[in-house]
Amino acid sequence: MAAAAEVDAEARSILERAAASSFPPLHAIHHLLSVGVCVRCIFRFFGAFSYAAPCLSLTASVLHSFLEEHDDSAKSGSCSCLSKDEAYCSICFGVLLPTCYQDDGVEPLRSVSPIDNVTSIISEAVQREGHQVDEFSLEISLPAVIAANDRAIRLYMKEKYGSANWFDEKIFSQQTMSVKEALRILLVPSVEKQMNVKHGNNSFRIRLTYTHDEGSQKLLRLLPNDRGRKRKTESRDGSSKRGSTDDDKQILSESDAFINKNLEGIQDQDFRSLFQLPPEKVLEPCHLVISCQRSPIYIGGRYLKLSRNVSQSCWIIDDERMGEASVEEIIGENVRAICKGDGYKFHAAGREDIDVRMLGSGRPFLVEVLNVRSIPSATEVQQIADKINDSEKKHVRVRNLKLVGSEIWTMMREGEAEKQKQYAALIWTSRPLTDDDLHNISLIKDMAGTYIKEFVHGDLGRTHPSVGVMLSCRAEILQLDVTDVKMDFLQ
Repeated sequence: MAAAAEVDAEARSILERAAASSFPPLHAIHHLLSVGVCVRCIFRFFGAFSYAAPCLSLTASVLHSFLEEHDDSAKSGSCSCLSKDEAYCSICFGVLLPTCYQDDGVEPLRSVSPIDNVTSIISEAVQREGHQVDEFSLEISLPAVIAANDRAIRLYMKEKYGSANWFDEKIFSQQTMSVKEALRILLVPSVEKQMNVKHGNNSFRIRLTYTHDEGSQKLLRLLPNDRGRKRKTESRDGSSKRGSTDDDKQILSESDAFINKNLEGIQDQDFRSLFQLPPEKVLEPCHLVISCQRSPIYIGGRYLKLSRNVSQSCWIIDDERMGEASVEEIIGENVRAICKGDGYKFHAAGREDIDVRMLGSGRPFLVEVLNVRSIPSATEVQQIADKINDSEKKHVRVRNLKLVGSEIWTMMREGEAEKQKQYAALIWTSRPLTDDDLHNISLIKDMAGTYIKEFVHGDLGRTHPSVGVMLSCRAEILQLDVTDVKMDFLQ
């Protein structure tokens, strides 16, 4: 009983503070309750959400009791704001209560429960995905119908109370907190406590996607479109004024960004003619889908390719693999497995043909690993290198493997044009060579950008100079090795 009294005292203290500083006349608050606006949206409207949010005992019945004590209009025997129907907030659709369906097996979360109910689901989703997390950022996507209903209530308040001395539209708009920001204030401390992690780092993102199919479909039918199709509108009672439903499927595929853009372009006068003020009561909550995504991590080093039958990237022609394997797969799959990533992208500073070996200090490369479940330690990175280097087939080796920042990718791209390469080639010529021939070839300088194979055989006369032209004979490369790639990083 003492605990209950303490909770009740906290709620009453918040209500008294709001009534003294933030709230309009209490009869206006009572009217918002009666048209289906939840307690948290009321506090959100009048700049009181930040200090009221932690109090979970602020329910419609508690607010109504407070109003009965201070406002005669709330003392009527049968008040619609305390109806027992299954309606949810006509603005936030139960998101701030919180009440929603989770879309895994469409399991209903019917009861109006503490915010910890949602954060428990978030924590379970992160654990189910196997993510190791020390910091997170929270992304929230809400159906555009919430923004539309939010605007509808504000316009309704202006219509009803615009001439009252206490109503100031500019202040009303400025002090209103968005549903998204209010939900963030509710969730972040609870998620931090539930998962024992800090909010702020956006490399690991938890995304909450709320949808409301029925509300979105109604909204789309009401909105005008700017794609040259016949405009279709409905009156406040829902009857069709003009237009056709032939394009409904295409309209329903429009993104929330497009819907919100349309909403922003509608003037208040047109909005009033298109939308019901106040919005109708909501009988179904939103559906919630939780997804987790980590920004890519990069593991870099240098690779040596010791086989003349291994391509740099996976090479398939007409469903047939060219070569035994690829550098991309040998390195990338071993990296992905240790990091438990969804996939990877392989980036290298240039490339060599399948029949060309990469020797010497190796070629710089990066593996971009997507949505990893864990950041590898130095020991685990060394395990990756050992597994590649100790492979039975010895196709590929790696050197100086390490976890690096994303800036290395830019540095590699910028440095690729400046890199210098050294080659060793076994060349066949149609005649024996003399010492003078070799001396003349060694005098050639400034061959930057010339493809080595074309420099040898001349590419049917298209490359000048070439070894074949200088020697006045046919010259063909039998074997080619890259012996060094000179770049100043990933050494």
